[in-house]
Parts: sequence; C-alpha cells; structure tokens
Amino acid sequence: MTIDQFDFNGKRVFVRVDFNVPLDEKFNITDDTRIKAALPTLKKIIADGGMPVIGSHLGRPKGVEEKYSLKHILAHVQELLGCTVKFAPDCVGEEAMQMAENLNPGEALLLENLRFYAEEEGKPRGLKEDASDEEKASAKKAVKESQKAFTKKLASMADAYVNDAFGTAHRAHASTALIADYFDKDHKMFGYLMEKEVKAIQKINNDFERPFTAIMGGSKVSSKIEIIENLLNKVDNLILTGGMSYTFAKAGGGKIGNSICENDKLDLALEIIAKAKEKGVNLVISTDAKIADSFSNDAKTQYAPNNEIPDGWEGLDIGPDSIETFRKVILNSKTILWNGPTGVFEFENFTHGSRAVAEAIAEATRNGAFSLVGGGDSVACVNKFGLADQMSYVSTGGGALLEAIEGKRLPGIAAIED
Repeated sequence: MTIDQFDFNGKRVFVRVDFNVPLDEKFNITDDTRIKAALPTLKKIIADGGMPVIGSHLGRPKGVEEKYSLKHILAHVQELLGCTVKFAPDCVGEEAMQMAENLNPGEALLLENLRFYAEEEGKPRGLKEDASDEEKASAKKAVKESQKAFTKKLASMADAYVNDAFGTAHRAHASTALIADYFDKDHKMFGYLMEKEVKAIQKINNDFERPFTAIMGGSKVSSKIEIIENLLNKVDNLILTGGMSYTFAKAGGGKIGNSICENDKLDLALEIIAKAKEKGVNLVISTDAKIADSFSNDAKTQYAPNNEIPDGWEGLDIGPDSIETFRKVILNSKTILWNGPTGVFEFENFTHGSRAVAEAIAEATRNGAFSLVGGGDSVACVNKFGLADQMSYVSTGGGALLEAIEGKRLPGIAAIED
C-alpha cells in the first residue's frame, strides 16, 4: 500500500516522524529541515480528512527530561502545518489515549517524546556500572517484555500506520518497526519522505548507471570500512578524502606532520588499496593538502603533498591538484554518491575543497548524472553552499543511509515491505 493509494478519510493515523531538531539554550529551533521534510505526508493525511497522531523522539533522554520535551517545538509544528496541533503530555498514558480518541478531522496530535520510555528503544536504564551479566540480561528481558505492551498501546491509537522517519529506519524500535506488526499490509505504508529515500537507495544499490563514483570523506577510515568494502564491489571510481587520507599517506610511508591519523589502521589502508586494485576499481586518494600550523580558521596556511607535510603542520583541506583530479572523475560520472567533506569545512578558510566537490557534482547532475548526498556533514556542506537543490537527492538519514548502502536491510523499511 502506498500513501497515495490509501484513503485517510475519518482515520486516525500513527505517523512516525523525525522531529529530532537542534534547539538553542532558549529552546528555539535552529534548523527545522526535518520538520519541513515531514509536512507533505502530514498535510496529505489531513487533506484526506484523516487525523495524524504524531510520534517522534528528541535527543537521547535518560527518562523524562524537560529539556527534551517536544512541547518546545509544538508552536512551530502548528505554524508550519497550518492546523490545530494538540499536545499530549505523555505518549501512551490515559490522557494521550483519550486525546487521540477525541481528535476531529482537521486536527493533529503531537505525542510527548517517545524516548522518555525505555521501552521505545528496548534498552534497560538505571543499571549500575558494576551490574553482573545476569542482572543485565534480566533487565533487558524485562524491558523487552514491557516493550510489547508499550508498542500495543501506540498501535491502539490508530487505524493505520505511516513511517516517515528515515533517520531512525536502521533502529528496530517500538515506533519505527515493531508497531508495524499490529497493522496488515493494507494499513501500513511509507510516508512521502521515506518513499523518496527508499527509491534513492534502490537507485544507488541496484539501478545505477556507469560510471559510478563514490566520494567518501571524513576523519576515520574505520568508521567507513564496511561501506567502503561494499562499494568496492560496485563502483568504478572510489574517491577517498578528508582526514582519512592521511592514514593512507602514512601507510604508504609518507610524512603527515600533525595531521589526523589512525595509526592502528595503517594495514587496513593498505588492504583497501590492494582490494581496489584486485577488483579493478579506480581508487582516487587526495594527493595534496591545504595545511595549517594550528587547528584554527586563522592559522597560517600553505599547500603540500599529502605525504610531505612538515612537522608542526596539519592537513585541514585538499589542495588544487586533488580538486582538479576529483573534478575530472566526477564530471565523467553517471551516478555519484557523496558522504563526507574534504576537510574542516566548518572553518571558512578550509571550505574550498568541499565547495569544489559540491559544485562539480551539481554540474554533473545538470549534465544528466544521478547524485545522492547523505550524511550530516555532506548535507551541511551543500546547504551551506546553497547547492542542495542542484543535487538529485539529499538524504535526511545519516546512519540509516550508510547502513542501507552497506547492504543491510533496515528494520524500519523491512517492517513495511514485509
């Protein structure tokens, strides 16, 4: 069942969204992208005459914590949605149940933070650090048992279930996966955002055109090893950049000064180089860097080869040679995946490499390539440079996207598709 096929008229709909937005010290929303992303789904349900019961988490609370209350975002959600949005001070209590029951067409209900309950994640809380294995196992079993009751209560509020929270799709939580078991295949579906994410992943994993280029940035090769190994089985070009490139430079016997490096992953770097060669993948690693004499936007800078960085200096972005090489590869691609910046783009003086990559991807997209940008920092890059609307798709999921590209079946997706 798809959201466009379903008639929501007169139906209460449990909609799992991702309203985990950043708040400042006065609880003002500093970035409402995630709320806006869910609006088409919520507005479709309301326009049909349905009544959304909106569930989300905010932060990582350890029990009920006022600073993580969703009441802080209620007014903005109501303003963006353009209808009455009531607020339940709990998510499964008697009052919440009654408020859901009393909803009228044209109204929505925002439930309190789902993660105020340990049952949402299925993880025990309050265990002492020195708890025995037996105590841990007992606590985990107790939470899992109560999680069933918690999930059943959430499901009882609604006639249908819509999952539009891709950012949590890799978690087998009560509201993201388990709840789907209480609805038959004709009463559970993806929201518009989830539909787009699933299609984008499908295109990258199975329906891609060649040449296929993946650009992996970030500081640690260890955090990207599974996705790198998976990509080596499908891409034509793999660009490795950012902080991880200095681990490769050192593994090859180079001098990297004070640059970030995983000294315990030098052998892993050499293994990746060997695997790429074995599989016929064009492995492109940054060759030069914009180096600085301190980790600061105002540091003194110069350019140097990645393997000849002087002591006391560190690489904070790629240099002109790498930019030119990356650009040629990107412009010759039909499918492009970008995850991770080329340097410390938060510092204005070290944004040039990431901007150049983003501009090249935008140009390739205009020329007919499919481009998928995912991961918090990469998304922040294209937003900062005003290029998000020039990419084929910008994913809202960080960990979820990476796990999907690693080839893993995401619980939140499987719960609907199965």
